[in-house]
Amino acid sequence: MAVKLQKINQKTFKNREILVFLPSNNIKICKFAINMIKNAYFSDIEPIVEYMKSVPFDVSRNKLYSATELYEGYNPELPETYFSCYDQLTYKHYISENKLTNNIKESIARTLHDQGIYIALGEFFRVHNYLKCIGVMGGHALLRTDEMYRQIVFLGKQLTEQGFIMLSGGGPGAMEATHVGAWMAGRNNDEVEDALQILSAVPSFNKDNNNAWLSTAFKVINKYPQAKYESLGIPTWLYGHEPSTPFATHIAKFFENSIRENNILTLPFGGIIYTPGSAGTMHEIFRDAEQNHYLSYGISSPMIFLGTKFWTEEMPAYPLLQQLLEKGKYKNLSLTLTDDSEVVKKQLIGFQDMAKAHPEAFNLH
Repeated sequence: MAVKLQKINQKTFKNREILVFLPSNNIKICKFAINMIKNAYFSDIEPIVEYMKSVPFDVSRNKLYSATELYEGYNPELPETYFSCYDQLTYKHYISENKLTNNIKESIARTLHDQGIYIALGEFFRVHNYLKCIGVMGGHALLRTDEMYRQIVFLGKQLTEQGFIMLSGGGPGAMEATHVGAWMAGRNNDEVEDALQILSAVPSFNKDNNNAWLSTAFKVINKYPQAKYESLGIPTWLYGHEPSTPFATHIAKFFENSIRENNILTLPFGGIIYTPGSAGTMHEIFRDAEQNHYLSYGISSPMIFLGTKFWTEEMPAYPLLQQLLEKGKYKNLSLTLTDDSEVVKKQLIGFQDMAKAHPEAFNLH
């Protein structure tokens, strides 16, 4: 992998003068790396530079991925190419070096990459309004044939058409459905139903059919191309066995899941829709409740629970939060429980109207 290098300056380590070259778009991280080297982790910079060149990912990346870039080298007509595409080569390398690596050069490489992606997210929101960003959380195991999947697709489509930016964890299941809807924005319902029919041929992903799952997605993308609407997926190589949805037009894929989780919960100022999920979704609910309770970012955004039976009986997070709110243990929470997509849209649009009426309370572009 080619690495863009920039001469920073001359440094002296252990009485030897060497030229320092590191990725040009991450100068602060470069200085951090230099300090680590200076503190006797390495006696020479050359091994780090050579390592940066050897990894299969771009440590100097300074923009978000597109699906084409993330799956570079993948041909849907040739199943074996899935395992040699950019995303999978990076995942294999990540696993080979261990998720919690002890290799300091690998740690620096991952940090440089993630810092570049993090900066690119900031650039994305120089163009887009945080308050128009809506998050959708839910299970990766949701089948493409499930009625909830279909509901999320149409909800994502309608919200995108109304000017919202849809955000998810960028994986399969409910996350994919979010971006299918955004991708199909502007098209008629018959076309959406056709897309769902194509996807239904492979209802779910697993390690033995990731290529088939992905190829049906690209079949829809190729049949229904679009360049008008955008959405943001934020996946992680920690769950690299789960393919990232190519329906997200902008993909911020991180190595560090903690950075990824923080972003998927803090960026959607417009509110978060919680669809049925498992442990990960439960974690996100209470992280979101925490930041809303403390007004960590100055406002409390809507928390909408889609699926009444699931959120009151199967995983009763909603009545627990409601009870804690009534007792004053939680404050500032805006909770909604519904099965109706129209109620979801009404709540989100109402929050936007409130923001317009009180701009002083929403000091965001």
